[in-house]
Amino acid sequence: LQKILIFLQVTLSVVVGKTLMILFPNAMKRYILKMGEKSRMNKNPKFSYENWGPTFFSFKYLQFVLKVKWKRLEDEAYEGHPAPNTPVVTLGGEVCHVLDFMKDNRPLILNFGSCT
Repeated sequence: LQKILIFLQVTLSVVVGKTLMILFPNAMKRYILKMGEKSRMNKNPKFSYENWGPTFFSFKYLQFVLKVKWKRLEDEAYEGHPAPNTPVVTLGGEVCHVLDFMKDNRPLILNFGSCT
């Protein structure tokens, strides 16, 4: 049911966005550029609006957003429920899942940090 609701929400958003891009191209370009400022997408001089702007509200955009949103459904953790088995990448570049590191009945401890 959640996937259907997400599908309807994203599809409606893409249809409305695509329609607005056709009817009001300059206004939508300003809107998309403003969104690009928030993500710093437009700070790279080699990556102009003409490269990425028209991809918004396309069929590939719809597919990508659905894939990300559906994947996030699996990543939610709730108290008292099993932990999500999210994918992780080892230092060697191998993709596996968090629960692959479980051994017997021992607790699994995740330590997050950073180096600067």
